[in-house]
Amino acid sequence: MSANMIGLSLLVLGVVLLVAKAIRVRSRLAQKLFLPSSIIGGALALLLGPGVVGGIAGAVGGEGAPLSEGVWPAEFLEVWSSLPGLLISVVFATLFLGERIPKVKTAAELAGPQLALGVTMGAGQYVVGLLLAVLVLVPFLGQNPLVGTLIEVGFEGGHGTAAGLGTTFEELGFPEGQDLALGLATIGVVSGVVVGIGLVNWGVRTGRAEVLEGDAKTSLAEQRGLYEKDDQEPAAMLTVRTASVEPLAIHFAIVAVAILIGLAVLEALQALEAALWAGTIEIFAFVPLFPLAMLGGVVVQKVVDRYDSMGIVDRRMMLRIQGIALDLLIISALATLSLQAIASNWVTFLVLAVAGLAWNIGVFVFLAPRIIPRYWFERGIGDLGQSLGVTATGLILIRVADPNAATPALEAFGYKQLAFEPFFGGGLVTAASLPLVAQLGPYPLLIAMAVLLAASLAVGLLVFGRRSPEEEEARVAGTAEGDTS
Repeated sequence: MSANMIGLSLLVLGVVLLVAKAIRVRSRLAQKLFLPSSIIGGALALLLGPGVVGGIAGAVGGEGAPLSEGVWPAEFLEVWSSLPGLLISVVFATLFLGERIPKVKTAAELAGPQLALGVTMGAGQYVVGLLLAVLVLVPFLGQNPLVGTLIEVGFEGGHGTAAGLGTTFEELGFPEGQDLALGLATIGVVSGVVVGIGLVNWGVRTGRAEVLEGDAKTSLAEQRGLYEKDDQEPAAMLTVRTASVEPLAIHFAIVAVAILIGLAVLEALQALEAALWAGTIEIFAFVPLFPLAMLGGVVVQKVVDRYDSMGIVDRRMMLRIQGIALDLLIISALATLSLQAIASNWVTFLVLAVAGLAWNIGVFVFLAPRIIPRYWFERGIGDLGQSLGVTATGLILIRVADPNAATPALEAFGYKQLAFEPFFGGGLVTAASLPLVAQLGPYPLLIAMAVLLAASLAVGLLVFGRRSPEEEEARVAGTAEGDTS
């Protein structure tokens, strides 16, 4: 394939994203659902592809009819299908870059209850999914045992993780797993916002939400995904002079170093595994690059914390790099989604979607108030959003429930991510779960996740849950003062 064709396919993705943003600005439904433009663009690209427009044209005009292969050339789809596996490493490498790693004591006190809740949701998704697999989906529907991992991959991991694991699913003999996971991720993003906004309004009416009064509403500009002119903010800081190097370029170079560190670690682990137990159990041979790229980002950030006295690495610039990678990743992943795979496994898909939604909502409603001693609603709603969709969904719900940052919800959520992201939602546990189930069967992972679920519940209910709201506030305030002294 020529470089011109690759470049043209990327340009078309940009146009699709622009059209999707225009739809978001004009469509009241898209605004009320807080649908990201990338989701809209991915759905649009999917509709114009061979699965929808192509299928309709083929059914009407027969094979070889105009548009029977969809609007997009096959070369476009080939490029787009390879993008998620590349871009997901950029997304994960930038998770912690540009943000000082906090002291362990400060992060632990504030994020402890939050982490217990997050691990309960994440480990529980595996337990629910694997139980469904061994009791129903495998014996009665003939599914691959890997189907038990899809709730966590699709809901907790989101579109990026589902797309990034496509090669792993294929290598392990379950290629339709990626399509099912992407479908679940789409259900999760939409339901995360719809259910989340509904719960916020429920929390306001019943007094469970402590800081929000009246109806939980956002401004029209926020719904349209725009800033009012007077509220517009700079996208990033110029930390180096452009006469020496473009600031965006130097930040891209730092991301590249993080990814290369992750690649080196992954290859070293694969070589060690091959030397020690080749031909028995292989885990790292199937682990994708992106969770290790995230660890590479942590290593780079620790070096930056120690030596970057000039503040060269800007967090907002890293978020811009992460954002464009994630937007293009989601559009390209959805554009190449196989609707046939979902249609052929619609019962499995429906069972997993309903079970995943029921588990996460149940944990928030019944367990969050018993695990988080203070501001459980504002803090728990963020974890619900993340466990159903992506981190951005959790942030949206925190913003809606606590618009003036009157609670430590946002800070606690951020600290919790430092311990949670390396393992769940696309981290090492997510990546290792697929080869573990493929080679050992579902029971070892089910037992391990059940033990982890029991441990997180025990810590959450018996340690954090027994604190009074006043004690929790005093602990958080004390560690914050100690961290700044």
